Order: sequence, then C-alpha cells, then structure tokens
Amino acid sequence: MTLKDLIVFLLYIVGNVGVSVYLGKKIKDSDDFFAAGRQSSWWLSGLSAFMTMFSAGTFVVWGGIAFKAGFVAVTISMCLGIAAMFVGYYLAGRWRRLGVSSAAEFITIRYGKWALNLYTWFNILYRLLGMAVALYSLAVVLQAILPESVNAFFINFIGISAVNAIIIFCGVIIVAYAIFGGLWAVLLTDVLQFVILMVAVIAVIPLGFMKMGGVSTFLEEAPDNFFRPVTQEFTWVFMAAWIVIHMFKIGGEWAFVQRFICVPKTKDARKATYLFGVLYLISPLIWMLPPMMYRIVDSSANFEQAYVLACKYALPDGLLGLMIASMFAATVSMIDSELNVFAGVLTKDFYKQMWKNATEKSQIFVGRVLTLLLGALVTWLAIMVPAMGGAEDIILSITALVAGLTVLPVIWGMFSKKITQQGIFAAILISSAIIVAIKYGLLTSDGWFISDSPNTLQAWILSYARTIEAVSGVIVPVAVLCIIELSLKHESSHYIEIDQHEEDAGEEEMQSSLFPAKIMSVAIALLATIIALLAATDGEEAGPQWVLSGSLFLIAGIIWLSVKRMERQRQLQK
Repeated sequence: MTLKDLIVFLLYIVGNVGVSVYLGKKIKDSDDFFAAGRQSSWWLSGLSAFMTMFSAGTFVVWGGIAFKAGFVAVTISMCLGIAAMFVGYYLAGRWRRLGVSSAAEFITIRYGKWALNLYTWFNILYRLLGMAVALYSLAVVLQAILPESVNAFFINFIGISAVNAIIIFCGVIIVAYAIFGGLWAVLLTDVLQFVILMVAVIAVIPLGFMKMGGVSTFLEEAPDNFFRPVTQEFTWVFMAAWIVIHMFKIGGEWAFVQRFICVPKTKDARKATYLFGVLYLISPLIWMLPPMMYRIVDSSANFEQAYVLACKYALPDGLLGLMIASMFAATVSMIDSELNVFAGVLTKDFYKQMWKNATEKSQIFVGRVLTLLLGALVTWLAIMVPAMGGAEDIILSITALVAGLTVLPVIWGMFSKKITQQGIFAAILISSAIIVAIKYGLLTSDGWFISDSPNTLQAWILSYARTIEAVSGVIVPVAVLCIIELSLKHESSHYIEIDQHEEDAGEEEMQSSLFPAKIMSVAIALLATIIALLAATDGEEAGPQWVLSGSLFLIAGIIWLSVKRMERQRQLQK
C-alpha cells in the first residue's frame, strides 16, 4: 500500500466516524437509534439490505471460491437474488403490516417471553460467528497489502500476528461507529459503501483486462470447466437448497426484518426487497470477475487473498486505497447492522422489561454499552476463526445448517394458527439434534458413522457433503415443523393477538426522510473530490480516475437536485 492509498483509507475512516458522530446528535429516542424512526426510504433500506450481505468475508470466502472454481461463485450469489424476490412477494410487506418494532417483539407477542429468550441467545451465538468471520476476513485483506516486515514487527515486538493486531484495531473502529450513530449511521454507511464498491470494482475489471492482455487472454487461459455454473461440490441441488435457505434467512433474520419495518409503508418494504433481489441477480458477475481474472495472473496465490491481490494488480495508486476502504466499509455495515439489532433486542425486550420506568436516555445508554460488549466478543471470536476451521467452512456450514433452524419457526408463526411456544421449543431441539448428528456423524472424514475405510455409500456421502449439508438445513426443520403442526389440535390464542395488531397498524401516512439522501449526496461529492485530487497527481495516467471522479460528481448532483425537487413537492402538498 502506497502513501496515497494510506491517505485515502484514513480519510475514509475519519469521514465515517465524523458522519456517525453527526448522526448521533440527531437521535432523539430509542426508536431513532434502533429503527431509524421508521422514516427510511425504500431505496435506502433496499441498498442497506443488499450490503448487509456484504463484508470482507464476501471477498475472502466467495472471492476465494471464484478464484478456485470460477463461475460457480456467480451462480451461488445469484441464488440470493431469487430468494429475495420470493421474500419481497410473500414476507416483506407482512412484516411491515404487523406494526412491531423488531422481530423480537413479534416473537414475544406470538410465542411468549421464554421463546424470545431462546431465540435471542440462539441468534446471538449464531450471528456472532458470522460477524467474527467478517472481521477476520477484513484483517486478512488488510494484511495482504502490508509489507512482510509489518507482520514480523508485530510478532517480535508485540507478541501477536499482524492479522490479530488488525482485528483488534478494526474492531475498535467498527464498534465506535455503531455506538454513536445507531441505525441511521448503519443505513447511510451501507449506501455510501455500495457506491464506493461499485466504482472500485468497475474500475478493476477493465484495468485488469488491459493489463493481462484483454478478454481473449482471460478466456483462453482459464482452467478447464472454469465457466461451468455448477461443480461437484456445488451442484444444482445445492443451488436449489441455497435459494430456500436464503428465503428463510432474508425473510426472518433480524437484521433483514429491521430493514422491512424501518420504512413508512408496506409497499416500501416490498420495493426495498425487490431492489435487493434485482441487485443480486445482475451484480454477482461484476463482483466475482476480479478474483476469476487473477487466477490467470497467478494461479498459486493464496485464494483468501485473491480479491485484494487482483485489486492491487489492476488499480493505480490511490484507487487501491479506495477499494480497501470499501471492503472496510462493507464489513462495518455488516457487523454494525447485527450489533444494532441485538443491542436493540437486549435493550427493548430485556432491559426495558426489567426496568419498566427506564427513560429514553437510559435505553440509548444501555444500547451503546451492550453494543460495546458484543463488539468485544466478536473481536475475540475473530481471532479464534483459524482454530475453528477457517472462514470458508464456518460460513458455508453455519449458513446451510443453522439459518433454517433459527429463523424458519419465526416465519412459520406468521402463517400457522396452531404452532405454540412449546412447539417451537420442540422443533429447535429435535432439529438441532438431527443436524448435529448429520454434520458430525456423516459429513466429515472422521465422522461418528464413517469407518476408517469408507464403503461406497460413505464415500459418495463425503463427495457430496456440501450438497447434503445444504439439503439437510432445509428438509430437517421443515419436516420437524410439519410433524409438530399436524400433531397440534387447537389454534394458538396468540395468533389472534397478531391479527389484531396487524389491523391496528395505521402508519401509512408517514413519509420517508429526505435527510439520508442529502448526506449521501454530500458524501459522494467528497469522494469524487478525493479521486479528482488523486488524478491531479498522476499526470498522463490519470484517465480512469478523472472518469470516476466525473461520474461521481454527476451522481451527487442528480441526487441533490432530486431531493430539492421532492422537498418542493412536499411543501406544495401541505
């Protein structure tokens, strides 16, 4: 990383923290802190949901798969788009109509407080691992662009590796951002880093092709089967299961539910989810091309670092710092979204229940303290990721096996009139036992039910372990819940409460805030200015930077003029 890259990276961090502190001053109550006052625009929530799936883990895990296996990484990512379209049609609007402030509130009304306790701690443990992988991946990315002498310095003088030192440093920055800014800061970070990522990745692709000798070189020198949509590890059956798993995940995971309920209207929740889906249907090829291209440049590279190495190979000084800043931003977005959700749940549904007279000021304070504690735990788990099997295996396994287990019973309760608190307890316990038996009994070479010399059936199971893992994550919880549903004879009284709550939710006149669009316009203009300054110092080779800078100034201007036009329209309507 050159001095220019470092300056751009540091400017980005300082700018983000400044925005967070500024937004923190706008927070009037806990609803602002945890649900953005229900005034988020549909496009803001949609882009935020899209970027909630992004982190440095995306570039390390899925970029690594793209480097090793090629186009199959694109296919896997597009599955999320299909899943989001189903969620937009069937679930997003329903969540908004419920009128609840969080998924946790729905669980309390629909099932009871004991169910909330179970779900809260189960989800926190599950998502802490996901956040830890994201933070670990960010450290891997940053370590790849630092000189080897830096790693030696940390080991010899501080006693920890450079990766662990970066984890601790980034953990502090990320938690500070979440503490001060609340959900408004998270939403705006999501949108800003979406712009940065698109700009940087779009720059990597043409510059990389030019440097390697053109698209024809890429196509001719790619490994055999590099452009196949599926592989033996990731089959069409895996893809189908992956779509269903992400229908559960997007439709019921608390961070996504928060995006559905922070918009003013039901139709906004649907539009936000459709935007999320469309983006995941059309953008994966753009995201995954850089590591696929780098496979041609250096096939022996560390696959976890392939994405950042591709950026280092293609981007001029300064723009590499922008790309690293965008990866940092993606990780900030993902982790802060989760921290905000769980701090909100623990504050509103535990602290407030224990202290009935808690003031808004005390709730915000407790939310910030809980964010700090959860962030510290994420940082420790990130340091432990290599000892737990590595980033790729953790992400694939917990998503396939745990996503359906943790969120399907919640979604089930939105449609089933019979499922009860006892029913979901039984579903989670039985499904967990079966999934553990499958994972550790059959899907590893040293599994409980796998012999030292595997027979034909056992060898087949091991060769398709990833597909069986994903299918199990769908079939097991669905089958268990179906059996429990059929065994119940009477309707749950709590379902009536939810129906009544839905009918009473009358907030359709609320309008989305234009404030985020103004902040985003100013931030994009500042980003364009930074790129223009970089271009001014690069002389004749600055063509790409000038194009990027001009494009961003144009985007900022369009957003600003659109906001002003909408403000005039609203004034005329009053």
